[in-house]
Amino acid sequence: MADPLARRYRRLLIAYPRAYRRARGDELLGALLEAAPSDRTRPTPRETVDLLRHGLRARLGRPASRSVVAWAILTAVISGVFAAAFASRAAWETARPLPRPAEARAMLAEIVPGQEFTDVTDAPALFVIYGQPLGWEAADDMLLGDGGEYAQAGVGGATPLPAGTSPAEMVARIHTNLRAHGWTTYPDLTHDMYGCVGPPCDPTAIPVGTTVTARRGDTVFTVDVNPTYTGNPGALWATFQRAAPIAVRPAALAGGLAGAVVAFFLFGWASRRTEGGHPVGGLVKLLTGVALFLWWVPAVLAAPTMLWHHFAEPHPSWHPMWEWLGQPTFSLFFVVGCGAALLAVALAAAAAPAPRRPEAPVSRGVAGS
Repeated sequence: MADPLARRYRRLLIAYPRAYRRARGDELLGALLEAAPSDRTRPTPRETVDLLRHGLRARLGRPASRSVVAWAILTAVISGVFAAAFASRAAWETARPLPRPAEARAMLAEIVPGQEFTDVTDAPALFVIYGQPLGWEAADDMLLGDGGEYAQAGVGGATPLPAGTSPAEMVARIHTNLRAHGWTTYPDLTHDMYGCVGPPCDPTAIPVGTTVTARRGDTVFTVDVNPTYTGNPGALWATFQRAAPIAVRPAALAGGLAGAVVAFFLFGWASRRTEGGHPVGGLVKLLTGVALFLWWVPAVLAAPTMLWHHFAEPHPSWHPMWEWLGQPTFSLFFVVGCGAALLAVALAAAAAPAPRRPEAPVSRGVAGS
């Protein structure tokens, strides 16, 4: 073990189960050292990948399988990110309560002095669906297509655009007042007030609204400055929300790592119990595949969309992590996937464990390298 190459090979052999290392570890190490040139001090990339791949196959109880490691990694990754999302949601509870109406009115008086905002009321919760806290009565909405309505609540109100003031003048005034009171402003976002209907249609004639975004501490402020156009008077719609609290990131990291590790070992345990043509092995594989499909598809579809959305618009505080996974919009997929995964674990637990193989085969690539 004074040889640096031997020490590094030993570290890689940790990928193999302990029983295998005790029975064959010295033999495999000797073969590796004998095949290595005298001037080599580190394992080659091929040897590293080969040892890790075959060691993990043995650990997962499928030493002859070419795909079990990939399935285990897919399971660990998606389980880890879901665990991170749940942990981040729990950490959101450390956020300060939303501003009360009196505080919101005081801040609005600084930003838009002389304007009286209406409908400034308390928010019922930090996150709401259709304006109400999440509860069992909202289960149908969450599971049957309206889960996207679950979002951060805000406190704010509306006021008419002052007579004789153009939207551009109001936007400039808001920016000046925000900076004067310690807010950090972000690039404005413009949007058409309605879609182009035609032909004929002149896109340049469509009135344009402007969204101003700013942040001060853990408070995020947005105001839509809408112009006057046919049948609609100009108005300001303002909202205060909380930015993600500091605890969200460390909680997500810790939860994600814990979830990935637990899922990997649980996958390995179920794999070992149902190896070798076990009667329930095929069903456990099918249920695991169903769960992974139902978990991965929404995440793969949602993540690029959310990334594009965040680059296209200013975000003082990014959207919560679960939205990057397509949740709770696709919560029915998640719930059914959880049911399939739990059934697979239950079948593996109820089944008699398959006879243990005496040893894992040595990789041809390693033995011949």
